[in-house]
Amino acid sequence: MRFASLGSGSRGNATLISQGKTTILVDCGFSARETEKRLRRFGLTSSDLSAILVTHEHADHIGGVRVLSQKFNIPVYATPGTAACLPTEVMPHIHEFSCHETFVVNDIEVSPFPVPHDAREPSQFVFHNGDFRLGILTDVGFITPLIESALTLCDGLMLEANHDMAMLDQGEYPEYLKQRVGGRFGHLNNVQSAELLAKIDTSRLQHIVAMHISEKNNSPALVKPLFADALNCTPDWIGIAEQDAGFDWRELKKA
Repeated sequence: MRFASLGSGSRGNATLISQGKTTILVDCGFSARETEKRLRRFGLTSSDLSAILVTHEHADHIGGVRVLSQKFNIPVYATPGTAACLPTEVMPHIHEFSCHETFVVNDIEVSPFPVPHDAREPSQFVFHNGDFRLGILTDVGFITPLIESALTLCDGLMLEANHDMAMLDQGEYPEYLKQRVGGRFGHLNNVQSAELLAKIDTSRLQHIVAMHISEKNNSPALVKPLFADALNCTPDWIGIAEQDAGFDWRELKKA
């Protein structure tokens, strides 16, 4: 199993999960044209996508879903709440799932779980291929016991580190936006994410990538030491998903 990012942040999010002949796109927050441009960097086209999984309906996660699903007849998986918020043109392609039930997309088993965020019915995922578990967690206001249980013993993990609390507090955002981002239905700050890493079982972890890093209220230089302390590793082992470049393919391998 391998994974990569087309870009991660408030200007757009899209993540690739690949196993065998199956390639899933988790969210599509860029325009269809921009998504296709970014896919070419990974040697892919939209026709190679087996499915689009939508975590929630915010614009930076669904920007290209309508056009791509229509143009290439790509199945779109979403919770009922999220599906109800998508453009009507997407409806013929929708496959609804429960946050509490595992489902399969060809070669990949998908275990969704609910998360606290200011959206209709948001979800995040753990992906399985029989050998490895790959987790993704972004756009979350606080950590729940269910999240801890879902993400323990992952072989790969993509984890939101949206903001540094001091930078957000002292930054240029208006007060209402600061409260939204830092609130219980907003985004994880660096400390929250590091505390999650310290709490769950990471003994099988081969890759960790910090996701959805704010360009105005955070810095990789702040994220890496916190994550490294939590994992007892060197800061250079911590991967960073960039807004424009995402990150290149990472592969989960047997020892």
